[in-house]
Amino acid sequence: MLKITYIAHSAFILDDGKYKVALDPFITGNPNATIKLEDVKPDFIFVSHGHGDHIGDTIELAKANDSTVITIADLAYYLNKKGIKTHDMNIGGEYEFPFGTLKMTMAQHSAGSLEGESMGNSTGAIISMGGRKVYFAGDTGLFVDMKFIGEISKPDVLMLPIGGNYTMGIDDAVKAVELINTADIVIPMHFNTFPVIKTDVEKFKNKIADIGKKAIVLGYGETISL
Repeated sequence: MLKITYIAHSAFILDDGKYKVALDPFITGNPNATIKLEDVKPDFIFVSHGHGDHIGDTIELAKANDSTVITIADLAYYLNKKGIKTHDMNIGGEYEFPFGTLKMTMAQHSAGSLEGESMGNSTGAIISMGGRKVYFAGDTGLFVDMKFIGEISKPDVLMLPIGGNYTMGIDDAVKAVELINTADIVIPMHFNTFPVIKTDVEKFKNKIADIGKKAIVLGYGETISL
């Protein structure tokens, strides 16, 4: 069984009962986050890219909990200089961690820089944990290779951005679900945090139902078990 807690924006906690993995832990400064930073105690942290609303509180959390941060090599090297324990990867790579496997995927998005250092590329991840295979897409636009993510990795839970402007909007996210075609559960993210990414999540939910899938819209701080 896998417990999924939605913090807000694109921040989640995956918990298999033994290990906790935080995804893009943007909590401080997140207007929708109801979970306190000190209550997030991850063993591992996956950071999809170096933008502030995704790297978020990674440094503080990693130091407080002796967490290992899994991220693309460029961002890992930056975090190493901050005294953070990391496991660096790159797109297409897969590794067996104590909680399960993580395969790093591409994402069509910029990655930014921090203190003059390039953060490399934006990424997503296929995470096998607690008997589930989760595709956390990160910040991305629609790309046709999502079809191969479905064919090769066969995720059964999707976490997809739907807010538009910086990422896919509703219609492109629905197309992504169709391209992947292996997951019956879709969890939307990266919407309604800021005015520019405000969207109608009920419209998304209905469109997903129209293609025979189920969208689970999590409330801030809500946990589900799958």
